[in-house]
Amino acid sequence: MIFFWSSLFINSIKISRLVFLFIVGCSPVQNQNNNIAIFKSYQATEVFAAGYTGISEKYIDDISIEDIAIEGIRGLGTIDPDLTISFSRASNNLRAINVNNKILNSEIILSFQGKEIIRKETPPSDDINKWSILTTEISVAAMRASPELRSASLESVYEAIFDGVLSNLDIFSRYFGAEEALRNRNKRDGFGGIGIRFEELNGLPVIVSVLKDTPAEMAGLLRGDSITHINGNGVKGLKKREVLGLLHGPIHTQIELTFIRPTIQKPRIISVLRAHIFPDSITQTISNGIIELTLKSFNQNTARSLSQKLEDARNLLGENMKGIILDLRGNPGGLLKQSVKVVDLLLTQGMIISTQGRHSDSLNQYEAGGRDLAVGLPVAVLLDGKSASAAEIVAAALQDRSRAVIIGTTSFGKGSVQTVIRLPNNGEIQLTWSRLVTPSGYMFHGLGIRPEICTSGLTNNSEKIIRQVINKREKILKMLTNWRKVTLNDKLKRAKLRNTCPSERRLEDLESSIAKYLITHPSIYQHALELSTDSNAANY
Repeated sequence: MIFFWSSLFINSIKISRLVFLFIVGCSPVQNQNNNIAIFKSYQATEVFAAGYTGISEKYIDDISIEDIAIEGIRGLGTIDPDLTISFSRASNNLRAINVNNKILNSEIILSFQGKEIIRKETPPSDDINKWSILTTEISVAAMRASPELRSASLESVYEAIFDGVLSNLDIFSRYFGAEEALRNRNKRDGFGGIGIRFEELNGLPVIVSVLKDTPAEMAGLLRGDSITHINGNGVKGLKKREVLGLLHGPIHTQIELTFIRPTIQKPRIISVLRAHIFPDSITQTISNGIIELTLKSFNQNTARSLSQKLEDARNLLGENMKGIILDLRGNPGGLLKQSVKVVDLLLTQGMIISTQGRHSDSLNQYEAGGRDLAVGLPVAVLLDGKSASAAEIVAAALQDRSRAVIIGTTSFGKGSVQTVIRLPNNGEIQLTWSRLVTPSGYMFHGLGIRPEICTSGLTNNSEKIIRQVINKREKILKMLTNWRKVTLNDKLKRAKLRNTCPSERRLEDLESSIAKYLITHPSIYQHALELSTDSNAANY
């Protein structure tokens, strides 16, 4: 995941700051709501410039600074619908609004309840700094006019403006305020913590699990321990996020915990050194030589955790190891590079996935170069309608490379990649900047991954379902071939294809039982695997 803070406007930041000084100096701040003063002190122009630059440079489709800023300013109306934006021909009559509603030296007018509040001449369409300054000026004027905007938080204003832009692009591009962005970074990259999960009970945080190989485990904390104090401060009655705020901190810093345990009479105090915590996103079961791995998401530790679990299982089972089930049902995705690394654990060479976008950095091709930790044994992947993004990358790559049989329903169909633009206010813009292309050459965005064995609407009898697949081999083969040939713009045909195996949320054991049957019947597994192989061949 790429973090981006635009530098194109850095040389003009001094101009922005002069504009802020001018606005502050010319307005009676002491008579205004504090939010207006806070808005200025946060150097809003720099935040807007960073966001506008990132969007215009990196979005998958071309979009001008002018269009970005206009939609952003219009977003203020989501806080107070009485705020409206309109345009008129500039007084010098040099340019006017053309038929495509492009602004050609016009004036932008902010009105509140039909009364004009501010009128400004629009900048050149590609002038990032001037459009950012204009956004700030109009935002401040809107705050002065609108009680609702004055009472809104600063983050609400940023969210209204950036969502005004992003909501017109696609459903996956959005803005996150500083607090939510920090939580997202923790999910993606891990965080400084001690490695516990807890729930509130009688006003105290009670440990419900201790993560393996973490400071909490090494310090001897156990499930059922109730934390009473953190660094000497009582935590009774605090909200969960407040307790997390005290537990989390810089890596290698010390934290003192006071806790009580049902089996001991007096509270105990221990010191724990925070470490980089990566929540384990994988659970594992082993039965009859089959390793079933449920991947909940893809974070920075997913591939490493999967590798370790496969190595341990292989050492445990030896020649009794029969195959692997990757359960990706309900997996919403995560980090692209982690999905690539997961595939690399099962392939030794060849294409995994490629990405295509407008920005040069969005053009990538990922190739396998690892070692097959399953040593050629059967692999089955379980999908459902909630399997998306990174989960779909794994399924598509293993299917197209004839390394796994896919079982379940058509996946969600999120075949786009988002980059993260980090802003000066520590907020983030998650922006779509490329589309994914499978090894066989099709884009699954809006289409999804089609299983060889479809379980939509079914609840039992795995053997019967497998026999039906064998009997309908030619029909399924044709379906998979068409799936890989349909173009991205043929939405009608893509919808019809999806309806051949409707996307569903699957919570039953049917998919798992089918996978186990295939793995324990190698000839039938091979028959199912050849559906992918043969449909691939039809595309070359």
